[in-house]
Amino acid sequence: MVSSYFTFPQIDPIIFSIGPLSLRWYGLMYLVGFAAAFWLAGVRLSRTNWTKEQLSDLLFWGFLGVILGGRIGYVLFYQFELFLSDPLYLFKIWTGGMSFHGGLLGVITALWWFSRKAKCTFLQVGDFIAPLVPIGLGAGRIGNFINAELWGRTTDVSWGVIFPGAGPLPRHPSQLYEFALEGVVLFLMLWLYSRKPRPIGAVSGLFLLGYGSFRFFVEFFREPDQHIGLYEGAFSLGISQGQILSAPMIIGGIALMVWAVRRNKMADTGGEKTSKAAKA
Repeated sequence: MVSSYFTFPQIDPIIFSIGPLSLRWYGLMYLVGFAAAFWLAGVRLSRTNWTKEQLSDLLFWGFLGVILGGRIGYVLFYQFELFLSDPLYLFKIWTGGMSFHGGLLGVITALWWFSRKAKCTFLQVGDFIAPLVPIGLGAGRIGNFINAELWGRTTDVSWGVIFPGAGPLPRHPSQLYEFALEGVVLFLMLWLYSRKPRPIGAVSGLFLLGYGSFRFFVEFFREPDQHIGLYEGAFSLGISQGQILSAPMIIGGIALMVWAVRRNKMADTGGEKTSKAAKA
């Protein structure tokens, strides 16, 4: 019976307002994620030769890349027709709309810029920042859940939730699925994997593989964007826009990890040959 399912309460997206300024739940989650990432980055700072000032610069530009890239990516990937009819929609941030894949491109741009400034490789910076990203992802999904947005497809599972504005039928709380996988599980995977020295690029590759795989899986339970729907693919399986954007991440992550391991083995082999030649 529908009445046996949990009915999500109508929560005001604005926590409080002071004059024209308002603090929203989603914004608060961003701040929580950024603060946690900043603290964890300080813990990992001893593994680098960067200063605290350089770390602050890295996180600032990374955060800016998330915001700008996330907004631009959402508009281009999910609301392109609306953007063509109303270009100013790009700047209407208060209407909502952020894309992880766009945010990722924004962060990549910020990391590339920082690596040139800090005179280190792009992948070294990526390996450092990758374990911090799931914290922000998890916080963002909690914000989605509180806002009762990006809910899942209709279901009859006992933990289904009736979201306001999503009709009378229970739905998968897909925001919590993403919080668990993209936030908690992915963080533990990356944090534990990066505790030991790894080939340059391997941690970044694991992030791409892990996030892409988890997002691709959860998309089967998440309600697709109404104006986009599903793309009919092989075996009549409906593929979502999120899955199309995640597939290259999975492929790229595998390729990057294989390349990193092989490159490291070649370097070790070359070092051994040089050592033997010197002894001879």
